[in-house]
Amino acid sequence: MSTDAPALLRVDNLKTEFSTDEGTATAVDEVSFSLAAGETLCLVGESGSGKSVTALSIMGLLADNGRITQGQVVFEGQDLVTLPESRLRTVRGNSIAMIFQEPMTSLNPVLTIGDQLSETMILHLGLTRKQARARVVDLLQKVGIPRARDVVDDYPHRLSGGMRQRAMIAMALSCEPRLIIADEPTTALDVTIQAQILKLLRDLSDEAGTAMIFITHDLGVVAEMADRVAVMYAGQVVEQTDVYTLFDEPEHPYTTALLRSIPHLTAPAGDRLAAIPGSVPSLLQMPAGCRFHERCPQAMDRCAGERPELLSTAGQGAHAVRCWLYDGAPLPKTAAAVVPA
Repeated sequence: MSTDAPALLRVDNLKTEFSTDEGTATAVDEVSFSLAAGETLCLVGESGSGKSVTALSIMGLLADNGRITQGQVVFEGQDLVTLPESRLRTVRGNSIAMIFQEPMTSLNPVLTIGDQLSETMILHLGLTRKQARARVVDLLQKVGIPRARDVVDDYPHRLSGGMRQRAMIAMALSCEPRLIIADEPTTALDVTIQAQILKLLRDLSDEAGTAMIFITHDLGVVAEMADRVAVMYAGQVVEQTDVYTLFDEPEHPYTTALLRSIPHLTAPAGDRLAAIPGSVPSLLQMPAGCRFHERCPQAMDRCAGERPELLSTAGQGAHAVRCWLYDGAPLPKTAAAVVPA
């Protein structure tokens, strides 16, 4: 992909906080990235690293106790953070769509599949109910659901997990969005259905030129889907580069540890998986300095007291890492980790 392609989405220095009884929890801290049309960016990291909160911040779907306290989310030239809710609703579900992890909790159990998909098209596209129903049947066929004309009148509980997830993808595609955010959409599915869903999303993205943010903790999925990858840890992006460089030349110790934890078919029988010691720190009690230093086998004295910035290690922003092991050029705060493919 050309490095000159204009950004469809630009997230600049994003910070998201939640008010709790124990204090303020910072779930996303100074996160920056950009995305061009037709490009797929994978956000990867352990549970609690801030991936899903980043997505919900972009969509404006934070819980009542959550708020964006810093930064911008610029989509097609307008800052979604400052948009009033009425205008944000015209973007959400129309130009930007989201596929959630568990379709059974995202689909309304008392409405048919057809009614739920039609609602979005009636609202955003101004279709009549009859027109919307015909488009729903077409979409269900497009995402590979058999007997689409019958399924349109089924309730979610009558569908398998794979079929429900396909229905969620059809819903996301209903208004032909420019950007799809997929939050671990294959986690609850068996490997055969997972492979089918990944291929479906990849084919749809290639066909329509839709940009995608794919959230996962599975590096196998990253290898399958990503153009670029942003590795997140404790609310921060700690490494960002293209997918080939990430697997061939990882630089952050956390990224290296994640790659070492992948099981390999060629490993000798009885070999134990490499585990990362410790756990992700509490959002209420982040360590000083580098947030990974307490678990890092390469930590130095300065790691415990000095907070590293996200720096370019390749001179032109092609590979950025947040680590004191590397001396690099500071990246600008605006889209500080724009890493061209």
